[in-house]
Amino acid sequence: MSRAHRVLAALAVLAWTAALPVLARDVPVENAPARDTLLVGNKSDDTVWRLDLDSGRRIAELASGTGPHEIAVAADGRMAVVTDYGRGAPGASLTVVDLRTQATRSVDLGDHRGPHGIRLLADGRTALVTTERSGSLLRVDLAQGAVRDAIDVGDGTGHMVALSRDGATAFVSKIATGTVSRIDLASGTKIGERPAGEGAEGIEVAPDGTVWVTNRAEDTVTVHDPDTLDIVATLPSAGFPIRVAFTPDGRHALVTNARAATLSVFDAATRVAVATVDLAPPDAELHETMLGRGALPIGVIADPVRPRVYVAVSGADRIAVVDTGDWTVRDYWPTGREPDALGLVPVEID
Repeated sequence: MSRAHRVLAALAVLAWTAALPVLARDVPVENAPARDTLLVGNKSDDTVWRLDLDSGRRIAELASGTGPHEIAVAADGRMAVVTDYGRGAPGASLTVVDLRTQATRSVDLGDHRGPHGIRLLADGRTALVTTERSGSLLRVDLAQGAVRDAIDVGDGTGHMVALSRDGATAFVSKIATGTVSRIDLASGTKIGERPAGEGAEGIEVAPDGTVWVTNRAEDTVTVHDPDTLDIVATLPSAGFPIRVAFTPDGRHALVTNARAATLSVFDAATRVAVATVDLAPPDAELHETMLGRGALPIGVIADPVRPRVYVAVSGADRIAVVDTGDWTVRDYWPTGREPDALGLVPVEID
C-alpha cells in the first residue's frame, strides 16, 4: 500500500470511530434496512458486533459467552452460532443468536470444554463443534439445545473443523500433533489421521475437494487428498499461517499470517502465490492478544456479492477490507477488543 493510501486509510478509521453510535448490548435492529451484514466475534470483550457492509458501521452489539472464537451462520441468514471458548478457564457453551430479533440463548455442552471450531450441517439445526479438552467432535441439536453425540477424535488438540462438499465427511486439524483427521459422519467414527505440519490449525475444503491446512509453526500450507489425507502439495506461507478460506468463485485461497500481519493469496488451481497483502493498519495502537502484541490478523472471510475479503486484525481492533481486484486494503473498520471470528449474514430469506 502506498503512503497516500495509508494516510487515507488512517483518516477513514478516525472518521468511522467518531461516527460510531453508542449501543447497548442486544440492541434490536428492526428499523435497519434489509441488507447483508458482517458478524465479528470480539474475544476479549465477550461480544459479537454486527457491521453494515455498505459503511462498516456497527448496527448491533450482542453478548456472547466468554471468549467467542468462531461463528457459523445458517444459510437462510436467520441464525448464527458462536463457540464460547473461554478465557483462563475453558468454556463449555455455545451462544445461539436469532438474527431476526437479536435474541440470544446459551447451549450447555456439559463436560465438553474448550469449544472452538464449528460448522452447521445442511439441516440447519445441527452444529459440528470441536472441543479441545474432551478430544471430541460434537453433534449439537440447536433446536433442542443439547449434545446429540460426541465423536472421539483422539488426543492432539482438535481445533478447527471443515466439511466435505457433500457434507458426509468432516476434517479436523490438530495443533499439538500437527495432523489432520477424517471423520465419517454417518457412522460417527474417525476413519483416518495423517501428518500435516507442526501446529496444524486452519482448515478448509477447496472447490476441487482437496483439504488445505495451515501449519502455523512450520510456515506452510499443506494440501491433502480428501480420501487418503496424503499430502499432495506443500506451499510456503511465512509468518504463522493460521486460517485459510476460499473466494466464492473458487479461484483463490486466502491465508492469514498472524505474526507477519499479511494475507497470502494463492491461485487455488495452480497453487501458486499471486499476492501478499500487508494488513497492519497504519498508526494503529497495537495491544496484547492471546498470541502476543502485534497486528495479528486471524479470521478471514470472502464476500459472495462484493469483490472484497474481510480480515479480523485482532491486535489492532480492526477489520481490514481487501479489494480482490488488485489485492489492496481499501478500508479499516473499528471493532470491539480482539476480533477473530467472522460470519457473513445474507439478507433473510422468507
